[in-house]
Amino acid sequence: MVKTATFEALLESVVENGDGWLFTLEGKQYRIKDKDEVRTIAESHGYIIIY
Repeated sequence: MVKTATFEALLESVVENGDGWLFTLEGKQYRIKDKDEVRTIAESHGYIIIY
C-alpha cells in the first residue's frame, strides 16, 4: 500500500508542547525539537511526502 501526505497536512498534527513540539502519526506520538523532523518520521512510516 502506498501512503502519501502533503507536508502541510502532516504539520497540522504538530502541537506546541512547552519545550518543543508533539507530533502524532498513526496513533504514535513523537517529541520533536524542529518541525522538519516530521518528514523523517513520516518517511520511516512509509509515507511519500508531497511538497
